Amino acid sequence: MADPAPYRADLAQGPDTNAFWLRTSDGVRIRVGHAAGNHLKGTVFILPGRTEYIEKYGYPSQDFVEAGFDTLTIDWRGQGMADRLGANPMVGHVDRFQDFQKDWSAMRSFAAAQNLPKPWFMVAHSMGGCIGLRALMQGADMKAVVFTGPMLGISMGAHMRPLAWAVPRVAELLGMGQRLAPFTSIESYLTAAPFEDNLLSSDPEMFAYMRRHVEAEPQFGLGGPSLTWLKSAMTECKALAAKPSPAIPALCFVGSHERIVDTTAIRHRMTGWPGGKLMIVDGAEHEVLMEGETIRKQITGSAISLFSSLA
Repeated sequence: MADPAPYRADLAQGPDTNAFWLRTSDGVRIRVGHAAGNHLKGTVFILPGRTEYIEKYGYPSQDFVEAGFDTLTIDWRGQGMADRLGANPMVGHVDRFQDFQKDWSAMRSFAAAQNLPKPWFMVAHSMGGCIGLRALMQGADMKAVVFTGPMLGISMGAHMRPLAWAVPRVAELLGMGQRLAPFTSIESYLTAAPFEDNLLSSDPEMFAYMRRHVEAEPQFGLGGPSLTWLKSAMTECKALAAKPSPAIPALCFVGSHERIVDTTAIRHRMTGWPGGKLMIVDGAEHEVLMEGETIRKQITGSAISLFSSLA
């Protein structure tokens, strides 16, 4: 199934993009967006983070398309315009983290059916970095990967970790795994948080850009994760940490003010990645591709240079 889906070009401010509905192997409806480059240099698979959606990557997608690459971006299950899986659609819920691999498989199958130009490359942010790393470890046919703030662990104080493991387990035993995780909000962070000292971007214009999206399109809004999501995400990060890195070129960009994902886990992964390189983005918060144009162009420019050398 690849029926046309809606796409908010007015919000994305990116390249001409066609969106499609896909069905995963377990029947979940997800959305992908395809933008075509002019030179058939290859295809960049953009894997967004938790709470994100296709339109949010309009600017980075434009950079890649102008460089001659196609882009293919996804709404993961439970967010964006894809099917919401919990009783409350504002709670980010998934039963098992590896279910995201079914979304990845549907995305990849769509790319193959559409004969999107090869070689294929991956740009993976935050939760998308965790999902993308699992896909790469399982043999995804990507020539190179660029991570931005990958979720290889969740940032929290050492005293909180025992509770972060214990509370979801008890909640699931009581049938309450879909409840909102503690210390999170049912409201979208972008509408609830002020710009000052926010965790996402140091650039006021890009913060306003992201806020406009969730204010203008209700389907883009998402609050905190469920307790089951939290347990499943931590379990997946722990499992991935025990596995070797795939043998492909990798760049990783992390903001110097990163406060959402575990930077120690990122450093450990990239230090041990043959041919991998970690870049600290001075002054940036978690969403380095949602910083000002200078920082964004630095990152997409590095990705384009890497990808072009392998095209």
